[in-house]
Amino acid sequence: MSNRAPNEARVIPLRPPAGRPAASRPVAERPAGSSPRPALASGPPSRPARAAREPLWRDLVGDVLRRERLAQERTLKDVAEAARISMPYLSEIERGRKEASSEVLAAAARALGLGLGDLLGLARGELVRLTTRPSDRARPRTSSPYDGLCLAA
Repeated sequence: MSNRAPNEARVIPLRPPAGRPAASRPVAERPAGSSPRPALASGPPSRPARAAREPLWRDLVGDVLRRERLAQERTLKDVAEAARISMPYLSEIERGRKEASSEVLAAAARALGLGLGDLLGLARGELVRLTTRPSDRARPRTSSPYDGLCLAA
């Protein structure tokens, strides 16, 4: 039997307290006669530190679709009807909530006067812009051994 009151719950923290590292946390004792259980991870798995999260492809494609639609001053309803997809679904694609098939993306692109290649090229450009470090944007890398020097004869 337990010495706890029947309505009292035992709380097991999933993360270590803020001031104490995880390694110094005491191990919970097993009651006598119980079988050993595998240890559960106490937090998210460690990942290499990244400066910024990489954007999702569906967010990039959705942003491009919305930007093109707004640049043409067209409504969501107009583009959805031209693409023959539902307005709520097109809205979710634009907001990056849905992973659209290539057929749906091609239909939405055609409704905006773009080809699928154009849409994906614009999304790729956006990905490059968002993931390139500022120092890489300042000066393009060359394969020349002269590294940008101009040699005059």
